[in-house]
Amino acid sequence: MKKHFGIGLLSLMALGLLVGCGPSGSASSDSSSSKKNNKDYDLLVWEDKDKKAGIEDAVKAFEKENDVKIKVVEKEYGGQLEDLRLDGPAGTGADVITIPSDQIGTAVTEGLLKEMTVSDEVKALYTESAMKSQIVDGKVYGLPKAVETQILYYNKDLISESDLPKTTDEWFDVSKKFVADGKYGLLALWDQIYYAQGIMSSYGGYIFGEDKDGNYDADDLGLASKGSIEGAEYIQKFYKEGLFPSGIIGDQGITVLDSLFSEGKAAAVISGPWNLDPYKKAGINYGVVELPLTANGEHMSSFIGVKSYNVSSYSKNAELAEKFVTFITNEENSKVRYEKTLEVPAVAALADDAEVKENESATAIAEQSKYAELTPGITAMNSVWDPANAALQTIAMDKAEPKEALTQAVAQIKEAIAASQK
Repeated sequence: MKKHFGIGLLSLMALGLLVGCGPSGSASSDSSSSKKNNKDYDLLVWEDKDKKAGIEDAVKAFEKENDVKIKVVEKEYGGQLEDLRLDGPAGTGADVITIPSDQIGTAVTEGLLKEMTVSDEVKALYTESAMKSQIVDGKVYGLPKAVETQILYYNKDLISESDLPKTTDEWFDVSKKFVADGKYGLLALWDQIYYAQGIMSSYGGYIFGEDKDGNYDADDLGLASKGSIEGAEYIQKFYKEGLFPSGIIGDQGITVLDSLFSEGKAAAVISGPWNLDPYKKAGINYGVVELPLTANGEHMSSFIGVKSYNVSSYSKNAELAEKFVTFITNEENSKVRYEKTLEVPAVAALADDAEVKENESATAIAEQSKYAELTPGITAMNSVWDPANAALQTIAMDKAEPKEALTQAVAQIKEAIAASQK
C-alpha cells in the first residue's frame, strides 16, 4: 500500500481532475505580451527563498537566447500556491512558480496550473518518482527541480559515528543515558504525521491505499490500520519515558528541536536538508546519515518531497513560460543549481556525478530514499494533516490510546474529504 522508490543516489535522484476557477486559453507565443500590459519583463518567476543564486546564470542564458527579460522574485515555496490564488486573478501573479509536489493535486483541481506539453525524451531525464509527482490523470503539470527527504543529524562532539545506534531501540536506550546527564539523545517531531509516518509506515501503516491502476484511493484510509496503531504505540514510549521534552509537542515543537540541537543539547535529530546550512551556521560539528531501523527490523521510512517548476494557468505568456521551465530544469542547469544550493537534483543522469556522490548529505538523502515513499499529492491529503497531527499529539501527551485517537482522526478525515467534495 506504500509507494516506495528505492533508487540509489538519486533514485531519489533516479528520485482530468476537476478544472476549477483558473482561466483557459491563456497560452501565447507572443513574448512581448507582458510588455503590452505595461510590465518591463516578459516572465515573472517565483523562486524558492534563498535559492535565486542557483538559477541566475541559467536565467541570463535564457534571456540572451530568446531576447526576453525575466524577473525573479524569491518567496517561500510552500506558500506560493496561496499567493497565486490571490495574485493570479489580479494579473500580478507569477508566470512560473515553484511548489512542493503534494500541492499539485490541489492546484490542478482548482485550475491554477497549466498542463505542459512534455516529450518522452524530456520526461526520461528525471527519476521515476520525481517525474511521477508532476503527473495528474496522465497529464504533466510541471518539471521536477529537486528532491528531499528526512535524514538523521548527529552531533559529533556528543556521539561518534562509530557509536551511532543502528536501531530505534538502541536510540531509546542511549537517549535514557543522555537524559540522565542533562541532555537529550535522539529527538524527532513524532507528534506530526510528516515525521511519524516514518515509524508507522515501517510497521505497515499507510495514509491512502491504491486502486488497481496504482493511483491513491481516498476511500482507503490506513491511518487507523493495525500497522499505524502499532507504530503509534511505539512512538508513545519515547514520550512516556521523558526522552522528548514537553515543549517538543505542538506548533512550537520544530523551534524547540532546532534550538536544542543548535545549542549542543541534543545528540541527534531527525530533520531534512533544509537544516544543513542553519546547523552549520550554528557552529555544530555534525554528520548526517540515513534513518535507523525500527524495532521490528524494518528500515525507518520517510516521505520524499519533490520541488518543481510549474506554469500558472493565469500566465499571458504561457508558451514562453513552458519553454523556460524545460530549460531551467535540464541536466546542465540542474547541475549548476546543485552546486550553488546543495539541493539534490531530480535528474537521473547526475546519479553518477562525482561531486554529488562525494557529498555526505546527498549520499544520506539518496540512501534514505530507498526506503521512502512519495508524499501523497491528491487533494484529499489536505484533509489528513490537521486531524492526524491532533491525534498524534494526544498520543504524545498520553491523553488517549493510539487506537482510539487514530480511529477518531480517520472519522474526521472522512468527514472533511466528503465536505470538500460538495
